[in-house]
Amino acid sequence: MQKIVNIRPNITYQLKITLTDVNPPIWRRFTVNPEIKFPDFHKVLQTIMGWTNTHLHQFRFNDLIYGYDEEELDDDIIDYRNIKLNKLIKHEKEKIIYDYDFGDGWEHAIILEKIIDNKLNQPPSPTCIDGERSCPPEDCGGPYGYEELLTALNNPKHEDHEEMLDWVGDEFNSEKYDIEYVNKMLKMKNFGCISFT
Repeated sequence: MQKIVNIRPNITYQLKITLTDVNPPIWRRFTVNPEIKFPDFHKVLQTIMGWTNTHLHQFRFNDLIYGYDEEELDDDIIDYRNIKLNKLIKHEKEKIIYDYDFGDGWEHAIILEKIIDNKLNQPPSPTCIDGERSCPPEDCGGPYGYEELLTALNNPKHEDHEEMLDWVGDEFNSEKYDIEYVNKMLKMKNFGCISFT
């Protein structure tokens, strides 16, 4: 009698990441291979959000903290270097928190929106499929500081308008998000993660 082997099809995770406590919302919808390890997942998030990878980060799931920092080994933090994304989030609507820059306190909510059968039977590369608004500038003071920055930038009569404009530069547009550029970056080494060492 022939033995039937159940082969699990390759799947893709479709996730949505939203920067919390920021209005109007800054968010991205993207796909990744669920077998991605957390250090690489971090790089993908840096690129799709637009951060520069110049601060510490961690993930939170079910009251546990996952991360790695050679200089600050903490018994409360689980070393994430060999943990795959699908070992933590396995079901649609599950959520994981991504913290970046503990000084500014940027918190991102990541929700597994869909588990998609990969008909091509190939490991999917990370792809951003939608998103709105530019990432806040690094070191702008977290959600509250970013709100103040936008207030100053959007009001030419504001006492800090010129100073803030000089700081962020003429190129900054809070409403712009360039998916085409992001997807080009995701195909590069380290998923285009800037300043990665």
